[in-house]
Amino acid sequence: MDASTATEHTSDHRAIAASPEPLARLAVLRSYDILDTPAEGAFEDITRIAALVCKVPIAVVSLVDEHRQWFKSEIGLGIRETPVEVSFCAHALLQDELMEIPDALLDDRFVHNRLVTNGPCVRFYAGAVIKTAEGHALGTVCVLDTQPRKLDMEQRRVLRALARQVMTHLELRKALIEASRSNRYRGRLMAIAGHDLKQPLTTMSMMLDALQPATPEDRERIEVAKKEGLRLSQDLDDLARASRMDDENEPLEPQNVFMHELIAEIADSWSFAARRKGLSLRARVIDAEIRTHPGMLRTILDNLIGNAIKYTPQGSVTIACRRADEGLWIDVTDTGKGIPEADGEDIFKAFRQLDPDADGLGLGLSIVKSTADMLGYPLHLVCGEGKGTTFSVCVPPRHVIAVG
Repeated sequence: MDASTATEHTSDHRAIAASPEPLARLAVLRSYDILDTPAEGAFEDITRIAALVCKVPIAVVSLVDEHRQWFKSEIGLGIRETPVEVSFCAHALLQDELMEIPDALLDDRFVHNRLVTNGPCVRFYAGAVIKTAEGHALGTVCVLDTQPRKLDMEQRRVLRALARQVMTHLELRKALIEASRSNRYRGRLMAIAGHDLKQPLTTMSMMLDALQPATPEDRERIEVAKKEGLRLSQDLDDLARASRMDDENEPLEPQNVFMHELIAEIADSWSFAARRKGLSLRARVIDAEIRTHPGMLRTILDNLIGNAIKYTPQGSVTIACRRADEGLWIDVTDTGKGIPEADGEDIFKAFRQLDPDADGLGLGLSIVKSTADMLGYPLHLVCGEGKGTTFSVCVPPRHVIAVG
């Protein structure tokens, strides 16, 4: 390929970014508020599945912006963006569903690309397009290798399913952000969080079940991928649950609740998870009766205890009640690694995870905050890096019937 050909391919990239239709595409991409956001477990799971199923060292969720391709998640690259001029994914956006390059050194479009000639020395690329329902191509779920190769039919199908799953998460993420601004988006979120939206994940799971592993290593890869798929399904359920918070069509129905019974039940449900990690789960309860919505209070405590167990490598998690002038406080305390004080304000925001490799979408504490606000229960956080954490929720005096 001579210099004029290289200039032509660079112009192709500029055309992708600047022509009238791609300008609309860029507006759609930016409407998702996803660019330059921190790592999130759901997208980390998708790249992990892609790498496992396709048996490659590099997998990326790539979003093509005007002058760059930005990586929401990456395995094996160690960078978060590259210029659009060297982007394989920008070419993939011009395909209907999937672009595969078995050997970049044999393809005139990429033979002089610096990602091929220098590190990471890409030889193989396959990218499935992340596309909106209106047909706007936003990026790809792609896999790369330093050796030539070809995907088989099942690997291509899984890669396309993962691209649809990224689009699912982007839509749900956008809808939840909009829902936090206005109640009128609640119905839209619930509509897209149903069976049809989970269908790509179901399809991928069926494909994995149909695969015939040739070696024990392949069998292990498939089992890991299936477990990651289950986690994604649970994440979708979390998103749907979060969307129902503050729904005007679901009025609260308070009931009398005995705290010792509720906390004993919650502690029992989390006892196995605590034992599995070698943690002591303690309950210290006073006799108290309150008037509350039991399901919503349990949502708060389940999320707080689940988070405490998740982020406590050793020691204990304690749930306790105490009476004060402000009402009845319920404390969840752990001996974990703690939360930096600087992160205390942001920790209740949706999609925030101190550890992007942790399970879930980073919605647990956002759900806690939304639910507590609905109930009118103040929240308090005592934290510090390396000091453990205490989350406290206060049942106001007007909701406290009796304290023993």
